Amino acid sequence: MPQRRSQQQRGRQRTGAVDAPARVRTSLAESARIKQSLAESCVGAIARAAELVTDAFARDARVLVFGNGGSASDAQHFAAELAGRFDGERPALPALALTANSSELTAIGNDYGFEHVFARLIQAHGRAGDVAVAISTSGNSANVNAAVDEARARGLRTIGLVGKGGGVLATLVDTAVVVPSDSTARIQESHIAIAHVICELVEASLFPADGA
Repeated sequence: MPQRRSQQQRGRQRTGAVDAPARVRTSLAESARIKQSLAESCVGAIARAAELVTDAFARDARVLVFGNGGSASDAQHFAAELAGRFDGERPALPALALTANSSELTAIGNDYGFEHVFARLIQAHGRAGDVAVAISTSGNSANVNAAVDEARARGLRTIGLVGKGGGVLATLVDTAVVVPSDSTARIQESHIAIAHVICELVEASLFPADGA
């Protein structure tokens, strides 16, 4: 009897049937289309978000960024560009990703519940005048929204980077940038693009080039 093909072999066969170049073109074209739509619909919101961040740094306040999963990675990316540098050489800026300390996250999650991790960290690190940047593809993450409520109660300004219509988060923050897509992957790609634009605007405002 012929030997049965392994699941791995069957998987290879299925993978080989995919038109990879067509899939690449489609995915990249869709990503570009979403960003073009973002440029047409969210310019004002992105500019307002950048203004909030710039104003906080100009007053020696801090920016606290947070989200779950891929949005946690985006939060750390955003904070790194600000604390390090984005483009030009300039002083460090006080940005903190609330997702970066695994001991904090696991201790709070264990003692208080995962839904409280970011709110508790806002209590620890947030001060009136700081800016909280909440990142969520759906806008409906309970722990993210709880942190925004805590931030507003403590006098922080709030920004939401969202998608899928904005969800609850878009109704809670001072400024919401809602990516016009229902695809988690496309939304996350756009969130990084938005973060980069904000970094660019912050540097141009606070550290203009000589003669600008």
